[in-house]
Amino acid sequence: MNTSRRDFIKKSAVAMAGTSVLSSSLFSCSNAKAKEIVAVQLFCVREDMTNDPLGTLTQLAEMGYKHVEHANYEDRKFYGYSASEFKKVLDDLGLDMPSGHTVLGKNHWDATTNDFTDEWKYLVEDAGTMGQKFVVSPWLDESIWATYDGLMGFLEVFNKCGALCQQSGMKFGYHNHAFEFSEKLNGEVMFDLMLKNTDPDKVGIQLDIGNMYIAGAKAKDIVLKYPGRFETIHVKDMIESHSDEGEGFESTILGAGLIGSQEVTDMSKEQGTWLFVIEQESYQGKTPLDCMSEDLEVMNNWGYV
Repeated sequence: MNTSRRDFIKKSAVAMAGTSVLSSSLFSCSNAKAKEIVAVQLFCVREDMTNDPLGTLTQLAEMGYKHVEHANYEDRKFYGYSASEFKKVLDDLGLDMPSGHTVLGKNHWDATTNDFTDEWKYLVEDAGTMGQKFVVSPWLDESIWATYDGLMGFLEVFNKCGALCQQSGMKFGYHNHAFEFSEKLNGEVMFDLMLKNTDPDKVGIQLDIGNMYIAGAKAKDIVLKYPGRFETIHVKDMIESHSDEGEGFESTILGAGLIGSQEVTDMSKEQGTWLFVIEQESYQGKTPLDCMSEDLEVMNNWGYV
């Protein structure tokens, strides 16, 4: 994950601070497996979505995408549309939004009332209107995990958020970066602490197979270590980067990098993953939309579309 993506998430979290029910059995990998679907994370085409969201979504639909994952929710709007308006836009294009990214921060939990703030409740309500299956938080501020007790306390907020989302037929999720694999608290890797201290029936982990590579972690090892915990993953590939931004690596066309992405996706599918979200944040001179077309073709060749 490059610096611009982190900055985008942090800014979105600040903006958020200022502002049909499914059976829960769907989310249990021990039950009948849902049909695998492929989505695109709209952050991949962030500038296009800012300048022309309708035109960009139209192009993605014409490429063959059927599912998208949002990365923009501010003032109760997705890319400038209310939930009902955005739902109609997607419906008209034959698109579905099973998942979305909005940062859950400390400002969204009121310890005095032991409840979530109205802002966060509105997000969950609007996600339900969109028909999402997952409400995913894609960031964890360092102030939360600066201490072991701080992390443990907020993981309990994760569980409470999972219960809140469950009331609307959804599941709460967390999307990893690199620091969860490089940081240790009380002698344990932070990612392991997160998995051990969240209720798998309420909290899912959206495994980003590229971000973790930056910290030296291998997705296939994690998938085998925690079978059934990753109902959704971000499908990504990475190459070495010589840019001043980033952490030594940047994302690239699927199958063209260092990760062995198909092996990971195939292994994940065997372990119960059913929502595969394409994410590419760097483009090596190509346009983002052209990259999205290539990535979808790759996954099609892998048998996922």
